[in-house]
Amino acid sequence: MWWPASQSWGGTINSGVFLSCSLLTIYNFLSAMMEGPGFLPFKWRPKHEDDEQFLQFCESCQGFKAPRAHHCRKCNRCVAKMDHHCPWINCCVGHVNHAHFTAFLFWAVVGCFQSTIILSCSLYRGINRVWYMYYGTGKEPRVYLSANTLFFCIFALGLSVGVVLAVGMLLYFQVRAILRNQTGVEDWIVEKAHYRRLDSQDKFVFPYDLGWKKNWSQVINWSCEPVGDGIFWHVRDGCDQFTLTKEQQAQKREKRDRTRLYTVIHRYSGWYLPVVNGWGALCHVPCTDEVRIKLNVGDNVMVTRWRKYWLFGEKLGPEKKVRGWFPRSCVIEVVGTEEWKPKQS
Repeated sequence: MWWPASQSWGGTINSGVFLSCSLLTIYNFLSAMMEGPGFLPFKWRPKHEDDEQFLQFCESCQGFKAPRAHHCRKCNRCVAKMDHHCPWINCCVGHVNHAHFTAFLFWAVVGCFQSTIILSCSLYRGINRVWYMYYGTGKEPRVYLSANTLFFCIFALGLSVGVVLAVGMLLYFQVRAILRNQTGVEDWIVEKAHYRRLDSQDKFVFPYDLGWKKNWSQVINWSCEPVGDGIFWHVRDGCDQFTLTKEQQAQKREKRDRTRLYTVIHRYSGWYLPVVNGWGALCHVPCTDEVRIKLNVGDNVMVTRWRKYWLFGEKLGPEKKVRGWFPRSCVIEVVGTEEWKPKQS
């Protein structure tokens, strides 16, 4: 009613642009979901056996993690250049589908921004229809809104604005990651690398930042096809293929040095909202989708992360490794835990 496609070229172009944004959004969404992030083969090993010392071993995949690869516990696979696990596409964003995922976000934001303008103008014309009838030129578009259409117009406008703000923020982080050639997982690694060197003259250099133009061309192109095999990467001068993996190993060693043994004194069911483990644990649940682990009295847990009311660690036992969060009130620290620390591989 505001700008009919059948009555002007402008309306036709406006409708064509919106439909194009919708189709491109759906196409890139399905492409990102169907192509997947790119997984390392099971039992993957580097070509040269000497390089294994610089890589971490994945117990689940029974192979080594290639540089920039990380194991996703939801996909249960090692993902090449893993950025994060996205529940909307039901898989990770990684080396293969990074471009399609970014394009999906871009066209969704563009389409919803256009719909925000269309709905806002239509809503304004509809609310002020009587004024235009008496004081307008007679050439203004007539927009009629009943109670139902008014409700749905406002509802759709709220959805459009929400997508522009929420998805637009996610698009910003993805574009920043591409320009820096630094994934969300690597952000955390680099942050810890800089923190470790606060009192040192030695500075950590991120090896994959080749300048924004080269970084951009590695991911974004007309075909959205990834550049490279996801295992070998171009690096900056003075760095090698294992600069980041060596830093990860150093951080793992420091993490093992900080590990402390705790024993369970109160049972924990593994619920995300524990109502019997104290008000502190109930009101300060960790804002993360990481699992909670079920604990019984007498279990031992190696703790690696501490919060005021919650702890994160690995339960010791003959079964498969179980890591997760649990309330601090369920456990007490065992003094003298050096003999319990895992041996460095």
